[in-house]
Amino acid sequence: QNSMVLSAAIFITLVGLIIYLHFVKIDQESLLVIGSLGIQVTSSYASGRESSTFIEMGRVKDVVINEAIHMQKVIYYLCILLQDPEDPQGVSEVVPLFQSSMPRLDCLIEVYKSCQEILEQRKTAPQSS
Repeated sequence: QNSMVLSAAIFITLVGLIIYLHFVKIDQESLLVIGSLGIQVTSSYASGRESSTFIEMGRVKDVVINEAIHMQKVIYYLCILLQDPEDPQGVSEVVPLFQSSMPRLDCLIEVYKSCQEILEQRKTAPQSS
């Protein structure tokens, strides 16, 4: 009976580890910004699974660096502000990026500058219908 309990505990632990690696443990996060199309956010998990989210450029109001206090520490993270369809001046949703990797502020600034360049090109480009 002890060996059955031990076998069950090992089995449950292995299943838990597999679930953790497949759904929780993120190895890599990437951001692809194409001014004429939109923004793709991809997360690669430890198991090899990938999850992608696409945000149309028409919904993007701005990209900002936000700060928060967490456990007596100031953390910085990149966010996409989505435009409210009913109020063009308002923000309907804030989408945080790189939540698992938590890059340093200097890295976030580089990504922020690149995103702002693309957003500025989109704003200054003539609108075609």
